[in-house]
Amino acid sequence: MATAARSLYLPTPPKPSNPSPNHRLHVPSHFRPRLQRHGHRLAASSSDLTSFPDPAPTPNGVYIPLAAAHAAAVAAIDVDAATEAELRENGFRSTRRTKLICTVGPSTCDAAELEALAVGGMNVARVNMCHGDREWHRGVIRAVRRLNDEKGFAVAVMMDTEGSEIHMGDLGGAPSAKAEDGEVWTFSVRSSDTSLPDRIIHVNYDGFAEDVKAGDELFVDGGMARFEVIEKLGPDVKCRCTDPGLLLPRANLTVWRDGSVVRERNAMLPTISSKDWIDIDFGIAEGVDFIAVSFVKSAEVINHLKSYIAARSRGSDIGVIAKIESIDALKNLEEIIRASDGIMVARGDLGAQIPLEQVPSIQQKIVRTCRQLNKPVIVASQLLESMIEYPTPTRAEVADVSEAVRQRADALMLSGESAMGRYPEKALSVLRSVSLRIEKWWREEKRHEALELQDVSSSFSDKISEEICNSAAKMAWESMLSLSTLRMATWPPCSHDAVQTAQSSRSRRRRRSGDG
Repeated sequence: MATAARSLYLPTPPKPSNPSPNHRLHVPSHFRPRLQRHGHRLAASSSDLTSFPDPAPTPNGVYIPLAAAHAAAVAAIDVDAATEAELRENGFRSTRRTKLICTVGPSTCDAAELEALAVGGMNVARVNMCHGDREWHRGVIRAVRRLNDEKGFAVAVMMDTEGSEIHMGDLGGAPSAKAEDGEVWTFSVRSSDTSLPDRIIHVNYDGFAEDVKAGDELFVDGGMARFEVIEKLGPDVKCRCTDPGLLLPRANLTVWRDGSVVRERNAMLPTISSKDWIDIDFGIAEGVDFIAVSFVKSAEVINHLKSYIAARSRGSDIGVIAKIESIDALKNLEEIIRASDGIMVARGDLGAQIPLEQVPSIQQKIVRTCRQLNKPVIVASQLLESMIEYPTPTRAEVADVSEAVRQRADALMLSGESAMGRYPEKALSVLRSVSLRIEKWWREEKRHEALELQDVSSSFSDKISEEICNSAAKMAWESMLSLSTLRMATWPPCSHDAVQTAQSSRSRRRRRSGDG
């Protein structure tokens, strides 16, 4: 117990040769162990690994734990069940900063599986409105709420809108279809109440046949399969498979012509479709914590949605997350970030609209801009894609996750890995262990980036005052990093928790107004 308790406190400094009552080094309160409040009380006692023994000062004023602590002097702190377990295992200094989001699907929709994910570190459960009906999603949302109420977790719910993307139909109820090299498939805008014949796929956009031309390339699901348009016959478009791959229900479609994406096809499509508005009303009624908006093109859409939510649910605390997955979003990136409550880097769809080699630099730019503007950022899509089928990730996938954590993304998201994969719990475990290890590495190596402070002044006199304050803050920050007794300062003050997890709007507001 003594070993575990020591992990919660600052290391014992060397004793001064001539101690005196005036020789004291005070530790700022914001560097002492603290937690965000989550609503589930962890009653500390002398037997708890995370308890606070009655501290006594050494001659130089740095507090260390006593071996025999009195339970009456121990405080209680509010944490959720998953954080409590993590604290007992690792102590305060190893509490995970990077939040983890899991998409709920057929593989993880029942109560036992949701609980297993919550125990494994899931902070947010994502429901994707592209798949399933509203009754199914309602069941998932309420299962998460029951899990929070009955088991003491604090898992938030994010609803992801479908958006106005061009995508395929449901493949006649089949879980997938395999396209082989040289096969001819027909993409049709004809609607049918019956299942379509083999190698005929319904497309949801009525203008699809008019927008494409012979010779265009058709990317399915960001390039998981590729076709070349060979002929148009009224509402049907015949295509030859040039890169074989697996076709999944409702996979998105991207058209390329002469080496660049054909964007004109989206001119008639609104960012938020009529179906999306119905889904948004559903999310408001069910009290989701976040709404992620697909294919955002400008800040105007975000502002409009925020006004709509405020009008439909007064006092609501629903956060609006903008998904960056199109060229239009990159052109208006900063204004979208400022308008949103958070950003998701949807690399799958984004990689279908820009050259693949640009995706890493674009991701880094988005994460850096979000940190500068103090907005949470989520890195999503294909983090552990191979774990849909295999129990271990590739080393390249682990490196990808590590890089996202090193860039200080606030959250990482699993999509197909947790929704329909064979090993959702293992995939979550990989994200958790890699996140913890990279965060620990940052602490051990003291690889802190320079403290960046946003300009807030407008007048000349205020700018002078601000520069003086910034210089003082940076000097203090650099001094703190050089003191071994202040190694609790593991992340810069400008860092923040990505996704505020809560089981009610009231508890989220309480945390934000408190120490969040």
